[in-house]
Amino acid sequence: MPHKSLSVVVTRRLPEVVETRLSELFDVKLRVDDTPMTRSKLAEAMSNADVLVPTITDRIDAGLIARAGPNMKLIANYGAGVDNIDVDTARSRGILVSNTPGVVTEDTADMAMALMLGVTRRIQDGLTVMQAGDWRGWAPTAFLGGRLGGRRLGILGMGRVGQAVARRARAFGMQIHYHNRRRLHRDTEAEFEATYWESLDQMVARMDVISVNCPHTPSSFHLLNARRLRLLKPSAVIINTSRGEVIDENAMVRMLRAGELAGAGLDVYEHGQMGAPELRDMSNVVMLPHMGSATEEGRIEMGEKVIINVKTFADGHRPPDMVVPSML
Repeated sequence: MPHKSLSVVVTRRLPEVVETRLSELFDVKLRVDDTPMTRSKLAEAMSNADVLVPTITDRIDAGLIARAGPNMKLIANYGAGVDNIDVDTARSRGILVSNTPGVVTEDTADMAMALMLGVTRRIQDGLTVMQAGDWRGWAPTAFLGGRLGGRRLGILGMGRVGQAVARRARAFGMQIHYHNRRRLHRDTEAEFEATYWESLDQMVARMDVISVNCPHTPSSFHLLNARRLRLLKPSAVIINTSRGEVIDENAMVRMLRAGELAGAGLDVYEHGQMGAPELRDMSNVVMLPHMGSATEEGRIEMGEKVIINVKTFADGHRPPDMVVPSML
């Protein structure tokens, strides 16, 4: 049943089918272009709307939440992560927060494997030569990389995405190791033939590939800091499809430049959208523009989750994907 009286503001362009359905159900304000909202526009939306639908590029901090009007009751985030939202402050103001978990699991895991292959098989080098028209033909020692089979993969964060990465990596013949806040059930470990490491230091020192799949929280900020990165083998590769803040990017850059790391595959960055400028000049680094969830199917499913969360709230119930501080 439509809830046309419910005022909803969407901060970015969403897939057309999602925008159409939102318009059918609610009094929704959609974006004409796909540029991020300014802070003043976000504040205006917070002060006037009942529901805000932001994305991970919108910083909904305590200052913005303080300017929320009396009707603002739900922030329905279009994205699985909520580190862009001050959830504690929102809850203290009586504003619920929801997200879209589980939708991008398979897409992100696919991208993690693509980055592993991109770095270990030197796909970036091959692309560069072909695009420049400089290929001189096949040679026995040209573009030699390494196979994934037999390598030790250390997964940092064994939630939905981490397990999806493990499932794919097993098919490539990799050995699965992981560090997590909580050890998995023994049946799940058996499924992946996974080895649990309580000590992150001990795990990273023994791995060939590290895949970062944990969310960004205060406790995970620089979890891979300079000291811990130095524990990695010089032949090790880092893959990050989660959040840039988990890695001390400056320390990683220094080690890559010094040959103390073999390579990195990055879809997220600590310092801005483009990452540290030095990364772009390294042939052993594969960089992507936060494409991990960028499938048409995934983005539509994210929108469908937003719609369900808003509609459930409009019907007087708790959104099914409501976020509470204890979850973070």
